[in-house]
Amino acid sequence: MSKIHRMLYFIVILFLLNCVQTLSHTKGIRPKKPTYKPLPSNMTKTQFSEQQFMKWIKFVGHLKHSIFRAAKNKLFPSFTLHVAKNQAAGDFTSIQDAIDSLPFINLKVNIPQFKSFITIEGAGADKTIVQWGDTAQTPGPRGQPMGTFASATFAVNSPYFIAKNITFKNTTPVPAPGAIGKQAVAFRISADTATFLGCKFLGAQDTLYDQFGRHYYKDCYIEGSVDFIFGNGLSLFEGCHVHAVALLTGALTAQGRKSIMEDTGFSFVNCRVTGSGALYLGRAWGPFSTVVFAYTYMDNIIIPKGWYNWGDPSREMTVFYGQYKCTGPGAGYAGRVAWSRELTEEEAKPFITLSFIDGSEWIKL
Repeated sequence: MSKIHRMLYFIVILFLLNCVQTLSHTKGIRPKKPTYKPLPSNMTKTQFSEQQFMKWIKFVGHLKHSIFRAAKNKLFPSFTLHVAKNQAAGDFTSIQDAIDSLPFINLKVNIPQFKSFITIEGAGADKTIVQWGDTAQTPGPRGQPMGTFASATFAVNSPYFIAKNITFKNTTPVPAPGAIGKQAVAFRISADTATFLGCKFLGAQDTLYDQFGRHYYKDCYIEGSVDFIFGNGLSLFEGCHVHAVALLTGALTAQGRKSIMEDTGFSFVNCRVTGSGALYLGRAWGPFSTVVFAYTYMDNIIIPKGWYNWGDPSREMTVFYGQYKCTGPGAGYAGRVAWSRELTEEEAKPFITLSFIDGSEWIKL
C-alpha cells in the first residue's frame, strides 16, 4: 500500500481490487470493540467534534491540514484491515463492518456524525465500486418505505470527508416516466466541508443527494435521469462530466434553497453536459433555488427553456438561475425562460472560484 499523505483524525483508505477490499487507519493497535463515550453535558456535538480535532492537531505537531498535497511529515498505516467476501481471507466481510471497527458505534452503511476526517481512496473509479439497490419504496426496518434519504448506497454525516477515485452506485434501473417511489440515491452528503476527486456517482432518479454543507467536486462523473443532482448544499462542481440517461424528459438539478437567508446553491464550472432525453438544467425544488453554469459545454439534450418553476409561478420571482460563457448546441440562451439570467463577468465572478464555497477556509491547494 502506498504512503498516506494526509494527516487526518481518522484515515481510511479503500482498495477494492478483484473483490478484495482494504481499509487502513493509523491506530497503533488492532482495534477492539468500540467503547461508547457519552457527550459531555457542557458541550454541543459540534463543540465536542472540534475539541477532538484540536487535540489531534496538537498531537501531530500543529501541521497545516492539506487535502491536495503531501503533509510535511508522512504517516504510515500501522495496521491494515482487509475486507473480503471470503471470511477466511480478511478481517471483515463488508466495508461497513470495517468502518464500524473505528472507535465510534455505527449502524448500516453510513458514516455517522462523530467519524470526521475520513478519507476513502479507491484504485480508480472504474475498479473500485460501492453499489447497492435501495429505492424510496424499499421496505425499511419496520416494514414501511424507507424514503429517499435512507435509500443512499453510501451516506456521510460527518465533516471533512474526502473521496478519491471511487464509484458510488445505485443499481436501480432508470424508472419509467411518472413512476412513483423510484428515487434511488447513490451517494448522500449531509455534512460540511467534503471533497470528491475523480469520483463517479451512478444512478437514475436522485443520484447525488447534496443535502447540506459546503462541498467541492473536482473531475467527477455524475449520471442520472431526473433531479440527479439535488439538495440544499453550497457546492462547486469543477471539471465534472454530467451525463443524462433519461428515457424521455428529466432535469439535471433540483436545488433546494428555501430562504433568501440561506447561503446555498450549485455552481458548475468548466463542466460537460451530455446524454440522452430532453433535460432541464434545473427545477426549482426550493423557492430560492440557485444554480449557475459557467464555461460549460452543453449537448443538444437541453430543453431550450432551460429551467422549470416546479409548477409554482411565484418561484420565478425568487430563484437565481444563470449561465456564463457556456458552449455547445444546448447552451443557446435565446430560448431560455425570461426569469433566468445570462450573467455578466461581474455577476459570474462570485460563482466560478473556490471562494463560492469559502474554500480558503478549509481547502489547501
